[in-house]
Amino acid sequence: MGETEDSKHDSAAKVEKDQKHEKTEKDKHKEEEENGEKDKKKKDKDGAKDKKKDKNPEDKKDPNKLRAKLEKIEQKMQDLQLKKDEILKTISEVDSNAAHSSAPPP
Repeated sequence: MGETEDSKHDSAAKVEKDQKHEKTEKDKHKEEEENGEKDKKKKDKDGAKDKKKDKNPEDKKDPNKLRAKLEKIEQKMQDLQLKKDEILKTISEVDSNAAHSSAPPP
């Protein structure tokens, strides 16, 4: 006829447990897929290393290619400097906020 509070609670707990179990199975499958992708990436990296060895040594003597490489490196350095400045700014803000919050109120 009517369900008691305990039986409702038990069924709700069982449903919740089943949902958690399904999530863990999904997580396991997801991890397996990621591991498979990592293995593929490792193989790709090994192949990429082989390609790097096949570079043309004459490229080191071509001034246009060297200038292009230099510009690319300089751009990367500028980007990294911007990131560094942002991080330093954030650190100083956090430090100043921590100093203000740790000071006892007047």
